[in-house]
Amino acid sequence: MPPHQPLDSPLQADIDALARSVSSWVRRSGSADALGPDAAAAVAATMSASRDVPDLDDGPDRTGTSGSVATLIVPADVSWSPGARPAAPVPAAAGADALRTVAAVLLSDEPAALVLDGAALSAPGLRAADRIARATGTRLFCPTWPARWRRGAGIPAVEPFAYRGEDVAGQLRDVRHLILAGARPPVTSFGYPGRPGALTPPGARVHRLGTDIIATLTRLAAIVAPDIEPVPATPARPALPTGPLTNRTWAEVVGALLPENSIVCDESITAGMGTLPAATAGAPAHDLLGLTGLAIGQGLPLAVGAAIACPERPVICLEADGSAMYTLPALWTQAREHLDITTIILNNRSYAILRAELERVGAAATGGAAARMLDLSSPDLDFVALATGMGVPATKATTAEELTAHLTAALATPGPHLIEAVLE
Repeated sequence: MPPHQPLDSPLQADIDALARSVSSWVRRSGSADALGPDAAAAVAATMSASRDVPDLDDGPDRTGTSGSVATLIVPADVSWSPGARPAAPVPAAAGADALRTVAAVLLSDEPAALVLDGAALSAPGLRAADRIARATGTRLFCPTWPARWRRGAGIPAVEPFAYRGEDVAGQLRDVRHLILAGARPPVTSFGYPGRPGALTPPGARVHRLGTDIIATLTRLAAIVAPDIEPVPATPARPALPTGPLTNRTWAEVVGALLPENSIVCDESITAGMGTLPAATAGAPAHDLLGLTGLAIGQGLPLAVGAAIACPERPVICLEADGSAMYTLPALWTQAREHLDITTIILNNRSYAILRAELERVGAAATGGAAARMLDLSSPDLDFVALATGMGVPATKATTAEELTAHLTAALATPGPHLIEAVLE
């Protein structure tokens, strides 16, 4: 029987391309015989922190980049054809030799940086990494907006990478070894004229730790820091500010009032850069969920998912006004499901992050039409009305005192709430 795929049926789609947009490993099985080995390779890819994932075929529809999300595409005829057999597991872990190599680097006199992501940003991972850092002088970094990061009082601290590439270059100045624990090498979010996209310091060697990141960090700590204890962040909240709402004062209100073991969904973007991490560093321990892919609009639905997954924990969503406009129906879901989410809309009446990017590529002065596309006034958005119309109680704050009062009330009352914080 002739193949069906070339017929371009109404349900035909480029599944491979879609999968690559959200996966670090993609493979399409071509036969029932290949299905077992392909499945084994997929499992290895999900567990691998290395870009050298074993691959059984270097064909054009196969990729072998770093792990976490792997997609195996099984065509219908492959699924119903006979001949599939289980395959042996594919080794994915970095071996003892790699661990010894990294340990030797850490114990040398050459400056090193340890970049943490994924499971390395859990409490056990951070404790092991902090022991390594204190014993060897290695600096600890994480992505600007990690997918999940355990932080706050009682948890060892780690420094996030800055957003701008030139600032990251400053953070990594003089580093000769970049050690990746569940992380990728740092790169800029966009390409810029005359500026490098890769941020690994010139001449620095890159080392990747193995698959079970927490176990690997723990073993590494036992080698290089056997008698060192981690030092957690001490409890410290900012004083409640007064006066107009600014990028600093709204973050200080959140840091002063953040509940213990809360989940913070952070899509504050420009309003929180440089202020939110410092304001919440000593707040009660919490999980921070960041804007991992920079596709704005994640915050509101992310908060819905967090509240459904952990109904016993308060969820605080810090949402930029422009980003919120992409996924407003999530507010209706919050009301419908009675989710305990407090959303703070940070209203600066613009797509500030996009305006900054326009300036960085030298296009800010191209004309009024481009600037107008990034302006969120005329008319002004009324997030109180928008939230109320979807069943979420809402208030507006224009001062730090008002935000303090509204946030205190929202956190004390179960269910969804929205606060529109109008920034200067």
